[in-house]
Amino acid sequence: MFDKTQVSIIGGGLMGCGIAQVFASSGIDVCIYEPIEAARAQIKSRVCDNLVSIGRSASIAERISIKDDLFQAVKEADFVFEAAPEKIEIKRSIFSSLIKLVRKDCILASNTSVIPISDIADGFNFTGRIVGTHWWNPPYLVPLVEVVRSNQTSLETINQMMALLEHVGKKPAYIEKDVAGFVGNRLQHALWREAIALVNDGVCSAETLDDVVKNSFGLRLPVLGPIENADLVGLDLTLDIHNVILRNLNRDVMPSAILQEKVDRGELGMKTQRGLLTWTDESAAGVRRRLARHLVSVTANLRD
Repeated sequence: MFDKTQVSIIGGGLMGCGIAQVFASSGIDVCIYEPIEAARAQIKSRVCDNLVSIGRSASIAERISIKDDLFQAVKEADFVFEAAPEKIEIKRSIFSSLIKLVRKDCILASNTSVIPISDIADGFNFTGRIVGTHWWNPPYLVPLVEVVRSNQTSLETINQMMALLEHVGKKPAYIEKDVAGFVGNRLQHALWREAIALVNDGVCSAETLDDVVKNSFGLRLPVLGPIENADLVGLDLTLDIHNVILRNLNRDVMPSAILQEKVDRGELGMKTQRGLLTWTDESAAGVRRRLARHLVSVTANLRD
């Protein structure tokens, strides 16, 4: 069904390269549009390194072409995935250009993490074929892609996108209502808000916080989702717990003071060697290696 499908990616950064790798690994020809020369020069080597790191042949990258001209990159595309920075002005500018260049039957997707698709597509007359596809990093290892329907996305567009993603081995999740953050990031950042607030309020150290998560409910999450867990323990117990704890959970509508202070001081995490935790090059590399090994192992088990 998708043997002759043409896919284009807008943006040759971390996510753009990873998304392109997914399609190339499934035998689909991919074109990446990247306007910055230095970034274009790194695309093939980045994809090849990723492929080798998970035991795949670097020759798969031969299915990826790279263009510095937007029209040449998208003119024959059946699907276009925008993977630009998480700024609505940039994304809307890209979609405004794409609509004038692509075929009328082309499906346009935004890989936004939190911006509602309706906001990105607002005012465009191509909105029936604009859809959200929130990929998770790294795209070639994390199975899930959230497929977000805006208030104008057609059901046909949703069905075609779901089918394409299933074809390349992803686990598409249909998000029926277009809300900021969709599902995954709303859940993830609800946890992060409470976690950072606990550190901010001196309840525990950042190290202890991570230890609690990784050695308790975090162990269950790969096989037991929160709704399954609620049913497993019983909704009566869940209700009793909520009657006590919900009134005590953090409800800040602005970022925690400690987070703002860290950013203001330039303490941005691994890339500056200091954030909520302290990092060395070795400790940061160790986390990345462990994460990659874990994801490779988990996805291998899912395929078996």
